[in-house]
Amino acid sequence: MKLWFKKLSIIMITFITMGAFIPPTYLDANADTGEAFPPDDDDLNGLDEGGLSDDDENIDLDENLTDIESLDDVIDRITEEAREHTLRKLGPKISRQIENEVMSAIMPNMEDVLNTIIEEAGDDQRYTGFTVSEEPSAGYGERIFNIYDSEAEEEVAKFHVRRDNRPRDGYWFNFHYHLSSDGFEEHHQLGEVYWDKNTPPKWMSK
Repeated sequence: MKLWFKKLSIIMITFITMGAFIPPTYLDANADTGEAFPPDDDDLNGLDEGGLSDDDENIDLDENLTDIESLDDVIDRITEEAREHTLRKLGPKISRQIENEVMSAIMPNMEDVLNTIIEEAGDDQRYTGFTVSEEPSAGYGERIFNIYDSEAEEEVAKFHVRRDNRPRDGYWFNFHYHLSSDGFEEHHQLGEVYWDKNTPPKWMSK
């Protein structure tokens, strides 16, 4: 009886422990001979000390490259912000009367100038640091926005609009810009939009 119970116990223990032992994954068993071999050096090639493969490093590099804005992306971003600043500068009261004229006569010229400024900085990718800075000035101030080079920490261009009162003609809005290349001295024309013979509201009036 004891011998039979002992055999039964051995069989049960064998079934219970079956599969509990797993050979190390780094051993490569030969199916024919049953011999185990360490991994080939080729299997470890491409891994650095931190366990990253060359493919992983290439993926990280590609992701970093995609984070850099392209020239077209910068142009789109700057022109969109310029449009928003221009409409904010006009304010609702003035926009209701002349927004269409500003969008058709002024904005295309402004976008062309912005494209030129950004493209001229494209050789060394300095354009990636370009931003629209400064808020539009309210009241009677001329400032619409500035273009700022954050890497050089300097203003590149200033976009303004001036009120001109011409006798027997009325009020005109003169849109222009200044460049750092001439010390912001010259007035470079963007265009003009007629208002009325009556005095226009202050900038940004609601």
